Amino acid sequence: MFRAPFWRAVTACAVIAISLMAALAAAPRLGLDLRGGTQLVFETKNSPTVQADAAATDRALNVLRQRADALGVVDPTLVRSGERRIIVELPGVLDPRQAAEVIGRTAQLAFHPVLGAAEPGDKEAVRDENGGLLKLGPAAITGDGVRDAAEQSDPQRGPGWWVSLDFREEAPWRKLTGDAACRPQDDPRRRIAIVLDKEIISSPPLDASIPCGAGIPGGSAQITGSFTHEEARDLAVLIKGGALPVPLDLVEQRTVGPTLGTAAIDASAKAAIAGLVLTAVFIVAVYRLAGLLSVVALLCYGLISYAALVAMGATFTLPGLAGFVLAIGMAIDANVLVFERAREEYQQAPRRGLRGALDRGFKNAWSAIADSNVTTLIAAGLLFWLASGPVKGFGVTLAVGVLASLVSAMLITRVLTQAVIGRVGPRLSGLGSAGSVRTWLTRRNPQLMRRAKLWLGLAGALAAVAVAGLVARGLNFGVEFTGGRLVEFATSRPISADAAGEAVARAGFPAAVVQAGDDGVSVRAARLGLDEVARIEQALEAQAGEVTKRSEEFIGPSLGKELRRNALVALGVAVALQLTYLAVRFRWTFGAAAVLALLVDVAVVAGLFAWLGKPIDGVFLAAMLTVVGYSVNDKVVVFDRVRELWAARRREPLSAAVNGAILQTMPRTVNTGLGALFILLALMAFGGDSLRDFAIALVTGIVAGTLSSAFVAGPTAIMLGRFDRRPAPEPAKPRPAREPRGSGAVV
Repeated sequence: MFRAPFWRAVTACAVIAISLMAALAAAPRLGLDLRGGTQLVFETKNSPTVQADAAATDRALNVLRQRADALGVVDPTLVRSGERRIIVELPGVLDPRQAAEVIGRTAQLAFHPVLGAAEPGDKEAVRDENGGLLKLGPAAITGDGVRDAAEQSDPQRGPGWWVSLDFREEAPWRKLTGDAACRPQDDPRRRIAIVLDKEIISSPPLDASIPCGAGIPGGSAQITGSFTHEEARDLAVLIKGGALPVPLDLVEQRTVGPTLGTAAIDASAKAAIAGLVLTAVFIVAVYRLAGLLSVVALLCYGLISYAALVAMGATFTLPGLAGFVLAIGMAIDANVLVFERAREEYQQAPRRGLRGALDRGFKNAWSAIADSNVTTLIAAGLLFWLASGPVKGFGVTLAVGVLASLVSAMLITRVLTQAVIGRVGPRLSGLGSAGSVRTWLTRRNPQLMRRAKLWLGLAGALAAVAVAGLVARGLNFGVEFTGGRLVEFATSRPISADAAGEAVARAGFPAAVVQAGDDGVSVRAARLGLDEVARIEQALEAQAGEVTKRSEEFIGPSLGKELRRNALVALGVAVALQLTYLAVRFRWTFGAAAVLALLVDVAVVAGLFAWLGKPIDGVFLAAMLTVVGYSVNDKVVVFDRVRELWAARRREPLSAAVNGAILQTMPRTVNTGLGALFILLALMAFGGDSLRDFAIALVTGIVAGTLSSAFVAGPTAIMLGRFDRRPAPEPAKPRPAREPRGSGAVV
């Protein structure tokens, strides 16, 4: 039979081959924030006759799909989200006014008989296309009675466009027009009112040649008027698509220009390459040949995660790309854990050889790797469940990256290192020495836990400064959590913030939040419509030369409250789940200590953003939940070692096990943290403003999380241990040695 290493090698080759085929078989699906276009999110509302449930939303979705197809949008995407929301993505459509008006208009079409002229003040009067007042009878034909509608023109009839209609049944149309034909020529009752959304769009009189009672045969008609081609086309789209079964409210809208998307892709690619090169150089310098093999596995990780996302049909968004880049740094963590455990094993028992030390390193590191990845998956799941828009893509990418990193480290790295490490010397392998950090710590053996109260006091002071920022400055919630509209303009000439603010105030929005930089202006206001955005753009052109809209984001007030509530729920649930998981996996004192340290980390990041006045938006939420996952990840590694040392040294106090665990895991913490920091520094250098803020939050969170593991979680666990009456854990029982097998591959 074949041995386990053989099957691992076969499995690794199969995974790489399948990933390569999947990556080459399909092109990645880019989100609108990368390829440009408009995303609209509609919410269905109850009407007097129809309940806005899932069935009504599905019918409305079909109507919107017909309209998008009729508009000629290339590759539109329309999906139902939840029971009452519809997400519409229109690639290449950069005018949100046109998209929202044509796609989401209620379009209640009806043909009415005219009962006569109306007087001013008459409650039943409706103004016609020329400004006159008419009194209308009940609808004789509704939009459901129209089979087809199309815009048409005829140069022989002169300039202009009209809309031709074909009815499903001839009889209602003949009766309506036959009755009207019996009225005198100048009588308003000879007209047919065509009403769209309770407004008369056309009320033409019948031609004198139509006999009384006969009506217009053939079941067809024309809507005439002073239409441009675009107006006639949009009207035909609305009529042909049919009336929406329930009203729609536009609750979210995002528009991104194609140049901004291209720049985002270029920036993410540069960050990925720079981060990967820096991480590769660092890991090879520290672990030599083992590090070089892990870099090869890291490249395979990138292939596996990319192929998985493409095969799933996932949409690549800007936060998703940031998650993809960040996961490269996090994928190093499993390799570092294994290599550090292998170094320890070799230092304790060199006679087992490098191969034996490596095998035990993989075995002993698995517990910490599994626990730490579960905590990250919790954060990714919460992002996908509670976030909206592109941030969902970050949650998907992060989850896929975690799973792919497990395959990369525990399968591919293992196959490569087991095939090579036993054939080289200890120095070249990178696993034969303890490493400079571990050697220094072993020689100095600092007793960190002797000053536990000092560390907790310093952590409390830092948390107090952060809370003071939250109280004094408050959080600068972005439009995603407050509702309103945020528009970013690119300008051909630099403009100061004061000059931009004056221009926006002259446009009628003195209370808008205006920020200006070397290459653009951003404007945020609660009540800012699409027409007002056009006015602001014209006002800025007078001061800053040519102005083009780079991106636009609108969040309805109800959705803003919902997203803000979901953000708080996500953080609360994340902390609760981490506490529960740690309490079950270890003991309640370790879980409580980890969560207390986690709260300090969260407070430091939030306080920094409060003092700096940086926006709190969906990308910040993604960063914060990632910090939660990383921070708990680090504490899991420490407490996993505490449990191991405490069981081996049952007669020593818990403080000795905690101190030893911190010192023993310090090399892993430093090396993993540096690997992630290289990636984040690359994002800060090459990413845009949103990614730069994302990187700042993560850098702060990683540094705070690393320090809090040693100086907050450790001392807190010792203090809480006084209230835990359970004895120290039992040491793990050694497995009986197996008989050596033959060297043949097949027996």
